[in-house]
Amino acid sequence: MNIYRGDDFSFVMPNVDTECMNVFLSEMSKNLKDKEVICVMDGAGWHKSKALVIPNNIEIIYLPPYSPELNPVEKLWQHMKSHIIKNKIYDNINDLEEAVCSFIRGFDPNLIKKTC
Repeated sequence: MNIYRGDDFSFVMPNVDTECMNVFLSEMSKNLKDKEVICVMDGAGWHKSKALVIPNNIEIIYLPPYSPELNPVEKLWQHMKSHIIKNKIYDNINDLEEAVCSFIRGFDPNLIKKTC
């Protein structure tokens, strides 16, 4: 799931594939306007696809393979799973998505610093 949280918006892409990653990068680029961005990614297939279109204001840095310890967001996802998904049953995928999005929209910068 590709998730982007900007200052004024957030969105969740429905799939994890090159097509959705291209939409994700394009929208992120448009919303960041003239800002230069360094985006750190793991080696997922859709992150390294030859069909991936990387906007001019985004630079991609890839993490080495098998190095989750270098990817601090993994700890944040684990925190989210522990508080949103673990031992909970949602009636449908929309309820689960809303719970995840609500959690992301409510990110506290101090929680992110503490967790990551």
